[in-house]
Amino acid sequence: MRGVVFDGEQVQVVDDLAVREPGPGEVLVAISAAGLCHSDLSVVDGTIPFPVPVVLGHEGAGVVESVGAGVSHVAPGDHVALSTLANCGTCPECDRGRPTMCRQAIGRPGRPFSRGDRPVHQFACNSAFAERTVVKAVQAVRIPKDIPLSSAALIGCGVLTGVGAVLNRARVDRGDTVVVIGTGGIGLNVLQGARLAGAVRIVAVDANPAKEAAARQFGATDFLTSAEGVRDLLPTGADHVFECVGRVELIRQAIDLLDRHGQAVLLGMPRATAEASFVVSSMFLDKAILGCRYGSSRPQRDIPLYAELYRQGRLLLDELVTATYPVEDFEKARADAEAGRVARGVLTF
Repeated sequence: MRGVVFDGEQVQVVDDLAVREPGPGEVLVAISAAGLCHSDLSVVDGTIPFPVPVVLGHEGAGVVESVGAGVSHVAPGDHVALSTLANCGTCPECDRGRPTMCRQAIGRPGRPFSRGDRPVHQFACNSAFAERTVVKAVQAVRIPKDIPLSSAALIGCGVLTGVGAVLNRARVDRGDTVVVIGTGGIGLNVLQGARLAGAVRIVAVDANPAKEAAARQFGATDFLTSAEGVRDLLPTGADHVFECVGRVELIRQAIDLLDRHGQAVLLGMPRATAEASFVVSSMFLDKAILGCRYGSSRPQRDIPLYAELYRQGRLLLDELVTATYPVEDFEKARADAEAGRVARGVLTF
């Protein structure tokens, strides 16, 4: 079968990939569509260290082909969106409703794929850039069949992360003010999360003026090409500032833009060794810097919620899909993503 494999030096679309059958508590999914997220590209450029060879992709949707023993919540023929969260369900963190903190779900790459006699790693417990993948049952979330799979695919990462950061982590409230630095796939979902939460002023900041129309469509009340103008709109600062790029200088800007009791939420991914600085005394008015993993989500709860909001016309998914590409055109999709020409490019099988 076809898949996108990174061997540590180059990315190739191969046609000799194999995947094993699902074991107990696992699901085999035929992938229909998968979004190209910057996290995939971060594996290629070394920002996210990961063992190789690896099948890329982690934002996918498809149709269940078969299930292993003990799986009852999905069945062959079901449409599913996939999460990257292979949490155990039994540890103290899972029991507290914090599956993103499950230690069994972090840093334990499996190798369900193979090429010839050589095993191949799975990225983010998912590897959606393959015609078929095997995931833990908890990662496969059934969705209504009337949702296009090319749109549903984006729920599994961009929507869970961006909307979840607003609703679950920052807990933005009605009347709050929000600044979003970076309006790529994650930033657009932060914008619509802030809109859903009832924020009264939502300021999008992106150096690319061509992104203004999309930012406003997703919920921005204002658009700036530099954070320097934020204080003109919000003289005392913002209640919440989301950094969605992953650059240390922008993290500093996010902190500096906070009002009293404000929160800076870090969503962008800089290199693993990157360090950011700030004026410590500026934090003593009950300000906070929050990390956020995967939107602090509970996918089995949140994915059906977002699917229903989409069906009601309150959550935008179709509008996130700027372009679709057959998997063979991965390099074109990659170039468009790196150049900022798409909100989300989606690979199709």
